Amino acid sequence: MSRFSRRSALVGSGAALTAASLAACAPPNPGTVNDEPAIPPADGPVTVTYWAWLKDLQKVADVFNQSQDRIRVEATWIPGGNNGGYAKILSAVAAGGGPDIAQVELRSLPEFALAGALVDLTRYGIGENEDAYDPGAYAQAVVGESVWGVPQDTGPMATFYNREVLEGELGVAPARTWDEFRELLGTVQDAGKTFMTLDPTDGSYLVGWMMQSGANWFRPEGDGWIVDMVGEPSLRVAEYWDGILADRLVGTGYGAFSTPWMAAAGNGDVVGHIGGSWGDALIAAVPGAEGKWAVAPMPTWDDGYASGAHGGSSAAILSTSKHPAEALEFCTWMCTDPAGIDAMIEFSGIGWSPSADYIGEARQQPSEFFSGQDYNQEVMVPMAEGQNLEWTWAPLMQRVMDMIGNGMTAAINGETPLVDLLGQAQTQIVEIMQGSGLNAEEAR
Repeated sequence: MSRFSRRSALVGSGAALTAASLAACAPPNPGTVNDEPAIPPADGPVTVTYWAWLKDLQKVADVFNQSQDRIRVEATWIPGGNNGGYAKILSAVAAGGGPDIAQVELRSLPEFALAGALVDLTRYGIGENEDAYDPGAYAQAVVGESVWGVPQDTGPMATFYNREVLEGELGVAPARTWDEFRELLGTVQDAGKTFMTLDPTDGSYLVGWMMQSGANWFRPEGDGWIVDMVGEPSLRVAEYWDGILADRLVGTGYGAFSTPWMAAAGNGDVVGHIGGSWGDALIAAVPGAEGKWAVAPMPTWDDGYASGAHGGSSAAILSTSKHPAEALEFCTWMCTDPAGIDAMIEFSGIGWSPSADYIGEARQQPSEFFSGQDYNQEVMVPMAEGQNLEWTWAPLMQRVMDMIGNGMTAAINGETPLVDLLGQAQTQIVEIMQGSGLNAEEAR
């Protein structure tokens, strides 16, 4: 098959028939929406509306509003993601209304595009500012040559750990490789502690590990998708974690940042976590932990990447927007201008900055909580720069995440190993994609 070149991977005879969560309120398919003429900028002042689950986003918008008098942005809070927000957005678009901009997780952008709910931002010149974005953030908003959202924050993964316990009491350094990590888990367990715990239903961690290993599960090619969940980069991760789970080297009774996790971390019984950069703010809530924790790079494979991606969202412009050019102007300011980044950090507590050259003023100095370490510049910048840019989020990603979460639970319970899960999930997702009118086939 030839390399995917336009929007055809998101257009099929049943493109509006997305996953069950979207089907009930799916708007027109993107082949119709994005073949219409681009809407030119307005001659006079306009008001742009934005629905998002970030707290105090209006304060961010106010900084922009005060900088000029041509575009006014009004922000409205909605529930996050599948907790009602997505249904509200899609229902509004299906009725021909809704805001100009909506916060959409990066992994969900292709699903929204398949439903015809988004504007392909290449039509409004987002590519002219591509260099202003962190490449790892920008890549997650791209399918082929189409860009379906402005990256708003991301979650490059790193290792967070209790330095006082791990290095001080146990005399163990953070693992640099995954082989060292397995040894570390055993050492911590022998000391009567647990390095990390996993929520058995949360597949996002496994996906992040796959990305770091070099996997690319969904490749847009020709007029469709090649689904490859059983390549060598994927299988080695599955085999590795099958061994970890079989030997019960990580906790699986509760997930990170839950109430029992906070208590165990505060007592020094759970001493680490591998996850997105945004975890720093949550770890800072661990009781009595100030000055004890530190941050290190994620363990790596010899031929893999520095980090995987864990979480992240976009500012997506909806297909019903009357002012897409102005909406993109605001989103570009918010996500690349230092004033926008600083405002989002201060008022909304965003994850990692989507800007190529600016991590935020607040993140450019040592942290008292994290042992006086300048961890954002020392660790998080290299993790963000070391992303797998080939990874593409695909339509029906929520269905995939559900499969992986169920598969993690089965693996933890000793029912089905992750190695077998991958092959089963690959076949199932191809069938679902085909049933949704998409051209999809398994990798050979």
